Amino acid sequence: MSSAASQFISGMITMGFLVAGLLFLRFWTRTRDMLFAAFAAAFVLLAANQALVALIDAPREERSWIYLLRIAAFGLIIAAIAWKNRRIIKPARSSR
Repeated sequence: MSSAASQFISGMITMGFLVAGLLFLRFWTRTRDMLFAAFAAAFVLLAANQALVALIDAPREERSWIYLLRIAAFGLIIAAIAWKNRRIIKPARSSR
């Protein structure tokens, strides 16, 4: 694949991540549910990761630190889901 096509596809992926982040931000403004805010932040991190990979002209070995953004985004999603499930599921009280 040519460099121009690769840059174009990376830009489209970045835009998709940003659009998803904005949609989750809109859901958060309506509901004030922190799960939506966490998803919005995670998608912004994924967009930043994709943009940096596309913009930084470095060999593959020297750009591995950029993928820490991706790890942070997935960690944020996992933590938000765990936090949400912890709040919803409450232990049953005994009737004694």
